[in-house]
Amino acid sequence: MGTVRGPEALAASLADVFEKKLKLKGDGLEAKLAGGGAKLPEWVQAEAGAIAEAAALAHHPKLWMRVDEGALEAGYKRCVRWAKGVDLKAERRGKVLDWAAGTAFNLLIVIAAFIGYLVWSGHV
Repeated sequence: MGTVRGPEALAASLADVFEKKLKLKGDGLEAKLAGGGAKLPEWVQAEAGAIAEAAALAHHPKLWMRVDEGALEAGYKRCVRWAKGVDLKAERRGKVLDWAAGTAFNLLIVIAAFIGYLVWSGHV
């Protein structure tokens, strides 16, 4: 009976980590993966998807034999290690700074073009 609760506990724990660290909404790991979209790398989606699938297979003894428990545990550890390293504030700040830099560069180009026009037309 202990192995039946294993993948369900892993899925619940991983869903909790995703909700706390990444602010993913939804009930259960499957919903959080569906709502994760671009926030989650493909390999995290694959590992977490395998854990969610194993949690669904945990109630079927014959199907449960297909699951590699060691791979599930290793995938869980990799996903948790990745999620704990994500800093949402730094990512948000980086996006804002990227936007500001792009806008400043575009503004610089417009000003240079305007000055070039003034020089070309003989106003300066």
